[in-house]
Amino acid sequence: MAELFANHIPQLMIASGIILLAIEVVIIGFATFILFFIGLSLVITGSLVWLNVLPETWNSILLANAVMSSLLAGVLWKPMRKLQNSADNKQVSSDFDGHRFFCEQDIDKRGLSSYKHSGISWTLKSEQTIAAGSEVEVIRAEVGTFWVEAVEPSNT
Repeated sequence: MAELFANHIPQLMIASGIILLAIEVVIIGFATFILFFIGLSLVITGSLVWLNVLPETWNSILLANAVMSSLLAGVLWKPMRKLQNSADNKQVSSDFDGHRFFCEQDIDKRGLSSYKHSGISWTLKSEQTIAAGSEVEVIRAEVGTFWVEAVEPSNT
């Protein structure tokens, strides 16, 4: 068994690197980049050993992997961090958008009023103060909160 591993070091390094990359991307979701850098360095170092660019000795493999991991971390850390921190601020519409009802309490930014809908007590918030008894329309739904606007009465 040990002879099998010794005869296939580059292939095992590449396979281990791919497994670490998959764990980082699929399971952890790029929350940390450590497994990404180590996995990528294992794939690169394993490929260099397989192509006989690096000697197949443990000292050269460990040193090359350490140097490669450090270089990758130094070069890719900021771009990966920027990619991770880029947020999509696109407003998502929900089924609640456009829902109209008459409020029983005054509504403002503080969210002191509530409205029961679909068995859930929703906190109501508005950019402008809205008097109790006004018809309102949901313009945005957040977790447990309806942001509403007053509906202008129609002239019919």
